[in-house]
Parts: sequence; structure tokens; C-alpha cells
Amino acid sequence: MKKAVLKPGKEVSLLRKHPWVFTGAIQEIDEVYIGDWVQVFDHKGRLLGTGQVGDGSIAIRMVAFEAIEPNTAFWQTKLANCLALRKLLGFGLKTPTTAYRLVHGEGDNLPGLIIDIYNDCAVIQAHSLGMYNSINHIAEALENLKDLKLKTIYNKSFAAMHGAVDPDGFLLGDTAETIAKENNLLFTVNWVTGQKTGFFLDQRDNRDLLRQFAKDKSVLNTFCYTGGFSVAALAGGATKVISADISQTAIDLANNNASLMKLQPHQSHEGLVVDVMKHLGDVEQQFDIVVLDPPAFAKSLSKKHKAVMGYKRLNAMGMKRVSPGGLLFTFSCSQVVDDVLFANTVTAAGIEAGRNCRILYRLGQGADHPVNLYHPEGHYLKGLVIQVE
Repeated sequence: MKKAVLKPGKEVSLLRKHPWVFTGAIQEIDEVYIGDWVQVFDHKGRLLGTGQVGDGSIAIRMVAFEAIEPNTAFWQTKLANCLALRKLLGFGLKTPTTAYRLVHGEGDNLPGLIIDIYNDCAVIQAHSLGMYNSINHIAEALENLKDLKLKTIYNKSFAAMHGAVDPDGFLLGDTAETIAKENNLLFTVNWVTGQKTGFFLDQRDNRDLLRQFAKDKSVLNTFCYTGGFSVAALAGGATKVISADISQTAIDLANNNASLMKLQPHQSHEGLVVDVMKHLGDVEQQFDIVVLDPPAFAKSLSKKHKAVMGYKRLNAMGMKRVSPGGLLFTFSCSQVVDDVLFANTVTAAGIEAGRNCRILYRLGQGADHPVNLYHPEGHYLKGLVIQVE
């Protein structure tokens, strides 16, 4: 295995089990290619662990803080540990929730790897060439996890790898779609044509919370995608639910999911969310609950200021659409916008909207998207439930 040596003092973060080695920390390294496995040593020659070579400022992502042999047996052990946690959390084929994340990158000590489970299908999404190069070992280890009873394994890494790898395709079976359960609610998931791996699993607990507040309420769900919050609201007894999204495909998915359980009344609007909310303002329409769950407004530090302005504008508009005493469920999945900045931005929006507000809940991603204690950057989903007077 190739070898990398760190500069004096640069071993501290690895001794604290942070999984990233930046380019400036490396004193010398063997001739390597992106995706290669490499053992990392401090300047005194002490082994710090084993990782994979990256292609940006993060030069190496650590997979273990020891020497390892990255064969099928290694993957079998790692994935079995991940499955044990998900079983502890109550997920599985014969449970109320059959759609869940099995592997969450650094949160499961496997940086660059995402695996989502939908019934008897596993969708693998590599975010690094090192993980992509190991995909056959990973698929073999998944097949060996008999509790999963997998009939399909699908590789969906092409978009995540910005087209630098082979097109997506089946590694086992050929099924493209299923109806999965989330807290006994039914959702159609298509991992071939859908966004990400087919469904946004990280909002499960937050959808369930909204469901608890929905009885006899009117709900506006913006950036609805497959209608997760809409279905939860309808299942909770909402009297009216409107889903809004710029994508007609998303609207069709939301309508389909609402009809799966014969949940009504559900309406939908295709178009820019800001335009939909302006239209609702023109007809003086307000809602007991408004959900703002936009895609990431910033994926780099250079876009942070623009993102903050976007969140402020969106939240001010959303607050104006909330009936007095109603609730705003607002989220950001932009990793560069931390909890404090997000809360401050929503505060500025409240001032702009001229509404009195108070925070009832601070929300985040579900437990199947764990955050490594030594890698706080893994906490990416921020959410607030705000009562708007």
C-alpha cells in the first residue's frame, strides 16, 4: 500500500479522529493516483491510519485509524456494523419504516459513501473515486448481509461524481421502482429517475413531527419534491394541503404519493415557489402550517452571502403566508450555513415580515444520518419550527 507522511504537528487532528487530511498537512507521499488507498504516518514514522486519496483540498479521507486490508471481508464487517445500528433504530423489511440510510459517509466512518435501502433494494452512491473503485467489493458485501434480503443493488454515482465515472447501472437485479414505507406511510421510490437516490430520507422525523400538528389544519408545502411533508400532513388529518414545486415531475410524484393512501384533499402548483407565494399573497391566502424545505442555496463558501440573502427573502415570504398563531417549518441543507447563521437569518426574516415569532423546535437530520462526534461538519440539515403570531 502507498504511504504518506505528515508534517510535524499535523497529526493532531488525526489523533482526535477527524477523518480529513488536507494537502498542506502532507510532508511527502508516494506517487499516487486519485482513489488509491494509502497508509498515513506522522513525521516520526508512527502509523496513524488508512485512507483514500482525494482530488481537492482534502488530500486523503481516512477510512480507519489503523492498518487495514480493504477486501470484501473488511467491507462485510463495516456494513454489518452499519446494519446493526439501523436495526437498533427500528428500520427493516418488516418494520413501519422500510426506507432508510444504511451508510452515511463520515457518520459511519466511510467518507465518500452513501447507501440507501428501499425495501429489498440498495442504492449505492459514491462521492469519491476511492469508494467508486471499491463498489464491487461493497456490492458483494451487501449481498452477503442476509438480513437485508436484497434483490436489487443499483449504482447511482454518475451525477455525484460529476460524470467522471461509468453511467449508473444495476449491480444486482433490474427493478427500478418500489413502494416503500416511512412510519407506515407509503411512497413510490424510483432510484433510476429520481433525485439523489430516489427519496429524501433525512426529513423522516421532521415529517412525523408535522403530522402530529396537522389535524384540522391547512398546510402549504413548498419545494415539495415527492410530497413527503404533504403526505404526512394529510395522514395527520389536515383539511387542506397545497404542494408547490418548480418541477412538474415532482408535482406528479407528490400527487401520486397522496393518492397511494387515498389521502385528500390535496392540491398542487407547478412554478417558482416565490411566484406561488406571491400569488397566494395576492388572494390573501394564509395557512396554519407552511413548510420551507429548499435545496441547498450554497454548496461553497463563495456562495454563502448570496445563500443567506435567499434564505432571508424566502423565510420572510413564508412568514407572511402563516396565519396568526400558525407554524413555520423552515430548513436549510447548505453545509456552509451553520445553525447560528441560519437562526440569525430567520430572525432577520421575521423582522422584515413584521411578525412576532418564537422557536418551538430545533430540528436536524434523522438518526440514520449520524454525525461522527469527531466530524461536526457532518451535521448539515438545520431546521426550526417557529410559531408566527
